[in-house]
Amino acid sequence: MLRPLVYLHDSELVARFQRRCGLFLAPNGTPVRTDEPRGRWDHQDTNSNYNHKENGCAVSTCSRPQYEVRNWLLHVLFLFSAGLGHELFYITCLPCIHWNLDPFLCRRLVNMWTLVMYIGQVMKDLLKLPRPLSPPVVKLEMRVDAEYGLPSTHAMAATAISFTVLLSAPSRIQFQFEVGLLIALTLSSLVCLSRLYTGMHSVLDVICGALISAILLFLTFPYWEAFDRFQLTSPFSPIAALSLLFLLSYTYPELDRYTTTRGDTTTILGASAGCSVGYWVNQQLGQTFEPQGSLPVPLPTLTAQSLALGTARYLVGVAALLGTRQVAKTLSLQVLYSWYGVPKNDKSARRRREIEVPYKFVTYTTVGLVNSILVNRAFILLGLL
Repeated sequence: MLRPLVYLHDSELVARFQRRCGLFLAPNGTPVRTDEPRGRWDHQDTNSNYNHKENGCAVSTCSRPQYEVRNWLLHVLFLFSAGLGHELFYITCLPCIHWNLDPFLCRRLVNMWTLVMYIGQVMKDLLKLPRPLSPPVVKLEMRVDAEYGLPSTHAMAATAISFTVLLSAPSRIQFQFEVGLLIALTLSSLVCLSRLYTGMHSVLDVICGALISAILLFLTFPYWEAFDRFQLTSPFSPIAALSLLFLLSYTYPELDRYTTTRGDTTTILGASAGCSVGYWVNQQLGQTFEPQGSLPVPLPTLTAQSLALGTARYLVGVAALLGTRQVAKTLSLQVLYSWYGVPKNDKSARRRREIEVPYKFVTYTTVGLVNSILVNRAFILLGLL
């Protein structure tokens, strides 16, 4: 039984996939061919743990071999697919479903995304299975290299997002289910394969991530309607969302070294808490911004005017969320640094639990509230709805 698991977790299996896709490590001391496109690992994120041992050597002192890209089409495709699991995608693209399609679908998405991501992040830090080794693997995302590998939360999120929309949309929007199934399979598969291409996960990590997400979808699907009713109508809903999700953030498993998982998990839980409270507030105010008419409604016709309005809503909404994030982050850090007597230029203090968890939770709860309550009302004032 262990043999297949060891094989699927083997770094060489990932390296072979990369080579098949045209991504090669350049030999040490050998310059990259000038007639080939090339790249170098030269980015360090201040939130990453570059001083701890990872894969047998200190990350900050390990040489970062150059690599050759021989298939730029696949390179761009997989890097784009990997981006579908990053914060920038979540904060800019997922809210578009709320602004341009149906807040109901966005609410379902946020709920399932939060559940699978929390379980996935906690499993990583409890199981503590390493990521693929480099060499032989080329690693293209150094920010999360100090994190553990199994399961792949990119694979979990992609599966949950794709199939939550597929399962929820038929009651809301008229579309051909087979086409939706094909799109869901394609998007989730691309994200899963991108984790192998970027060298951040083994085949076992990816398979386990997709399977765990599928199991969670299967187990929770019968209770989605009941949870919707509680979330929107119960007077305890906002209190439960804020207190429970903050508690989960603060009690996140402590590791013997710093990784970005606690901060990333707090970001997700904070955004979910803000959105949950916002949806409850909208329900109490009687303005939920859902499609009018008898459900399921036809898919909106794509015209030049609707495309222009959608683009305008996207730009205004993203500007609002990014501006909110910056203001809330700055203010919360100033308050916490002052409260704990930390010098303002001490950026390493952001890794302390008593600072990292509150500032990220407050920041992204505020972002979630603005997304779910204020952005659509701004659209009305600007004539974009």
